Amino acid sequence: MKKKIYLCGPIMDEHEGLARAWREEAKKRFGQDFILLDPMRRNFKDREVDSANEIVEFDLQDIRDADILLVNYSKNSVGTSMEVFFASQNLGKFVVAFSPYTFKDCSPWMVRFCTKILPNLETATDYIREHFLVQHMA
Repeated sequence: MKKKIYLCGPIMDEHEGLARAWREEAKKRFGQDFILLDPMRRNFKDREVDSANEIVEFDLQDIRDADILLVNYSKNSVGTSMEVFFASQNLGKFVVAFSPYTFKDCSPWMVRFCTKILPNLETATDYIREHFLVQHMA
């Protein structure tokens, strides 16, 4: 059975093109080997009162459903940090992040609650493929 990966990273206050670009690249890199849960598949608008609770609850449900989180830690993001904490602390999920930050520049909170922080998307997707692709585990 294919593992599910939640694509976690900044959306609010992020240029839409940037928020989508890395997710599209992750989809290409993973191909059909995993089920990817992309929060951007929903058409909610940030800062609309009637959608705020829905945005959070749908994202939390995706995290509950996921086996792994792939995290874009390219900038500080309240939502991303909350999702990482929830997945790690409450659900015991495996959290793989990629970040341009050196260890000394990473938030201690992200270091504590990400299982692994790698330097870029390529190494993060390779890491997940190596350790979680079902055919590698058989």
